[in-house]
Parts: sequence; C-alpha cells; structure tokens
Amino acid sequence: MGALIDLDSIKSAPVDHTFYPFFSVPNCISDDDKSLAKEFPNLEKGGSYPSDMPGLSDKIKKLISEIESDAMKEVLSEKFQVDLSNTEVITTLRGYSRMKDGKIHSDSKSKVLTFLLYLNEEWNNEKGLLRMLKNNFDLEDFIEEIPASFGSLVVFKVTENCWHGFHPVEGKRLSMQMNYVKKESASSHKIRHGLSSFIKKLFS
Repeated sequence: MGALIDLDSIKSAPVDHTFYPFFSVPNCISDDDKSLAKEFPNLEKGGSYPSDMPGLSDKIKKLISEIESDAMKEVLSEKFQVDLSNTEVITTLRGYSRMKDGKIHSDSKSKVLTFLLYLNEEWNNEKGLLRMLKNNFDLEDFIEEIPASFGSLVVFKVTENCWHGFHPVEGKRLSMQMNYVKKESASSHKIRHGLSSFIKKLFS
C-alpha cells in the first residue's frame, strides 16, 4: 500500500498570513476510490473519539500514522515556522455533527497547530462548511470556506484570533483532527476527549 497522503500538495500550499496563519488543500489524499470514507468507523453520536479506539481498519490506521509522522511534523514546522519539538500529537475522529456544533471559537492556547481533514465521500449540503473567520461574531465575514468533501484539508496556527466555525447541521460528517499540543497539557486533552479505556468498553 502506497502513501495515502500526498505530502507534496501540503508542501506546495501557500500559507495565508492575512489574519492568522493557515492553509488549505482541496484534496490531499492519493486514494482515488475513496475507500477511506467507506472504512471510516460508524460513529452515530457527536463528539470526538480517540484515534486508538478499537475496530479501526488497517487503512484508517495507516492514515493516522501518516498524519502523526515525523515527516508531517517536519513539513508543518517549516511551513508555519514553529518549533514542534516540545509537543505531543493528539488525533481524534468525528463522525456525526449536532446542531450545537459549529459555534465560533478559537482553539485553546495549549494547542500549537490544528490539522483538520474531511473524509466525506461527497458533501452537497450548503451548511457544515468550516469558515476561517475575520472575527468572533459574524459567520458571514469569512476569509475562506473549507469544503467538507473527501480529502479536503485545512491546517492553522493556534492564535488568539484564529476564529472559525460553521452553520450547524445534523447528521453524518466525517473528519479527522490532529493537534500538536504542548506536552505539559497533553494529558488533560486526552481526558477531555474521553479516556481510551472508557471508549474501548463502549465499543466492546
């Protein structure tokens, strides 16, 4: 099995520094048959699930390993000119969007970079599209709207003004999020996203 992520597409994507540093890629996945979408776990409840949850296919596990790889860390460190040596990688999966999701927010200061990859086979809904925002109060005043289609990627540096959000939608919405988290805060993030042992009991 070859590489699933087209690292060159990430390397070549320009970083927008106008409001806060971020870049997007329309499709960073090399998998033309979209089988990753078919193999994504069936998560029928909202919230984030840890990447070590049981039952993941080998292909999904491979995608996670590529996202968390040193090669990815090196590329993103160079693109954003940040030192990621004192960070820990935390990856989570989301499979279902709730009407309470999508509120405008900026990520916690314990995160250094946020990497968000969508894995929906297709997305025909006008809602549920992440918007990189200019402020913390107006969803219509956005810098860029990110497709939720297969392989769509956005990565941003976590700053005080890295506002983002989307018009709420209820239903299946597949995404994988990876964060470089400051090591001193990593354990609290894992607790917040649900202890792995608890999730394993849930799915056993």
